[in-house]
Amino acid sequence: MTNPGAASWSFDEEDLNALTRAVSRFLSETGAHSALIADRAGQLVATVGRPLSFDPMVFATLTAADFSANDQLARLIGETDFTTLFHQGEKESMYVADVARRLILVTLFDNQTPIGLVRLKMKPVVEELTAHLDRAYSRARESGTTQPNILAGAGEEIDELFNW
Repeated sequence: MTNPGAASWSFDEEDLNALTRAVSRFLSETGAHSALIADRAGQLVATVGRPLSFDPMVFATLTAADFSANDQLARLIGETDFTTLFHQGEKESMYVADVARRLILVTLFDNQTPIGLVRLKMKPVVEELTAHLDRAYSRARESGTTQPNILAGAGEEIDELFNW
């Protein structure tokens, strides 16, 4: 999916609450313990679930860079992009999903949570988050109250860093 108007969309507190409610429900359904929502430029939007033992802002930035690097890897093998990434550790794992080419949802879970359940429930939550974002974008566009995004183009700049 393209990123129409990425330079001018924004969402308000009501939109943020809808996003975090959807992610909270997803965490409950899967047994995952935490989630982060970041924009494609690496700015932290929200954390949901169990408190994190690391700096979520740094994590959001690294996740966005990881996603951008993997977009470049996808292009090298003939794909447009990868919509999800999975990183498995001995005790902790993370499942990362693109949300409408605007946000990244990072789900953190331990080895007691089945990856299959996370994968199964990821698609519906991404669709719900996308619908919330689309409504927020449409509402802002219709009202003419879109805000300039000071980070506009940052995602493309990160992508270019990996374009050798």
